[in-house]
Amino acid sequence: MLQQLTIQHYAIIEELDVQFASGLNIITGETGAGKSILMGALGLILGDRADTSVLSDPTKKCIVEAVFVDPGAAAIRFLQQEELDADDHSITIRREISAQGKSRSFVNDTPVTLQQLRSLGHLLVDLHQQFDTLELGSQSFQREVIDALAGHEALVQAYQLSFRQWQQDQQELQRLQAEQATAQAALDYHQFLYHELEEANFRDHELEELDQELLTLTHAEEVQRELELAVFQLRESETPLVQQLKSLIHRLHGISTYKSGLDELIQRLQSAQVELQDIASELGHAATDVSHDPERLQWVNDRLALGYRLQKKHQVQDTAGLLAVQADLQAKLNQQVHLDQAIASLEHAVKERAAHCAKQAKQITQNRQQVIPEFVAEVNRLLVQVGMPNARVDVRIQPTALHVFGGDDIQFLFDANKSNRFDPLHKVASGGELSRIMLSIKSLVAARVQLPTLIFDEIDTGISGEAAKQVGIIMDGLAGTHQLISITHQPQIAARAHAHYFVYKADRGQGRIQTGIRQLSVDERVEAIAKMLSGENPTEAALANAREMVSTV
Repeated sequence: MLQQLTIQHYAIIEELDVQFASGLNIITGETGAGKSILMGALGLILGDRADTSVLSDPTKKCIVEAVFVDPGAAAIRFLQQEELDADDHSITIRREISAQGKSRSFVNDTPVTLQQLRSLGHLLVDLHQQFDTLELGSQSFQREVIDALAGHEALVQAYQLSFRQWQQDQQELQRLQAEQATAQAALDYHQFLYHELEEANFRDHELEELDQELLTLTHAEEVQRELELAVFQLRESETPLVQQLKSLIHRLHGISTYKSGLDELIQRLQSAQVELQDIASELGHAATDVSHDPERLQWVNDRLALGYRLQKKHQVQDTAGLLAVQADLQAKLNQQVHLDQAIASLEHAVKERAAHCAKQAKQITQNRQQVIPEFVAEVNRLLVQVGMPNARVDVRIQPTALHVFGGDDIQFLFDANKSNRFDPLHKVASGGELSRIMLSIKSLVAARVQLPTLIFDEIDTGISGEAAKQVGIIMDGLAGTHQLISITHQPQIAARAHAHYFVYKADRGQGRIQTGIRQLSVDERVEAIAKMLSGENPTEAALANAREMVSTV
């Protein structure tokens, strides 16, 4: 609730400090005394734009400060979300306006933006002024009223969770489908490239090995001739090298007894002889393996031509590069398969979640439809009570595509004269009518909704007598669970106050007129209400009537 409001150098207010009470706070005073100025200063706290014309002294800074106690879970949650200092027990808001028109805002001494101030102010104060139709005419407010009466907050939250997940799934599905459309254009080409490499069926290092084989096949006759010559010279000529080495070993054996150290050399020559015999044998096999094979030569040439063409096509240098390209293409094709599967799975999930959301939305709609008749009847009963006997409110609920609040739209309709012609409420109701309709509606939902401090600025315009009395009764009942602050000209409403404040003008001399406000004692309340009944000089009858009004509430 709003506990304290401090104003300095605002309009004709030099300095003012008001301590508000819980329950019903009534503000009265003569026309022009400054009640609207008080509301204007409060508007700065709620995020209204500043204007240097409100400065009472152009040399001094205007300061408006409000202290709210027990601000409620929503306001505390907002502070935490905005990373502002959060105190479960109180919130202090300060607005400063310099002579140059520069405005600064603070929450618990931390600077905030004007938008943050507006958002927080909405959670702390519900200010309803005459001709202020924005809230009552908004479909969001109208829906909140019906949902509060339906008492299905948990269902709505569960639906919204499902709906947002459904939206996320739809967005992801659209992303995958767009990715699929892009990939599909390249799919056939990737498939062709992969099949081309798959048919080539290269093995590791194949092209490099074929390069070497091509050299051999191209020079087969020369290679075979030289290999056969080497074999011939090693072991088949008239004086083969192997035989010469054998004879040499034999002669050295003959002199080994005459010369020490020859045995080791003879062993090394014997090893060389064995090695040359082995080399001759392998050269013989190599010569046998080499043959001039035109068909193999053509096949190797064709295979290498295919390999070189694919290397150039894919801009790689070797067989390993081609195999890497083939693996990458395989991965892309597999990814396409997985993408198709993911899309099919997500399409199924989206369909199921849509059905689930539709089921939840249907239940929400049914709950709303169930409470609307009673709501309409109660509001219309209260309208008669507050002096609008010919006025009727109705509620139209129309099915729509699923949205974050369900599957329907809610609109309040109004007929001022029992004409059976209902039009949107905000288009046809006057300011005074809207104020009383708002009071009637809020009195119905107050028990279901954690409303902030309610401020009504002259909602009694156009009513008097019994209607004003009934407005006072409704406000008194609403004040049992909420703080209300109301500016009024009606004694029937003022008599219901739990705390009565009087706004006045004071002459400070030198042509300075300033606004002041003070809380009235019981006797002062009686006199103020008597003046509201009979004028500036109340009669004894008016005073007696005022005492009775105050004592009976």
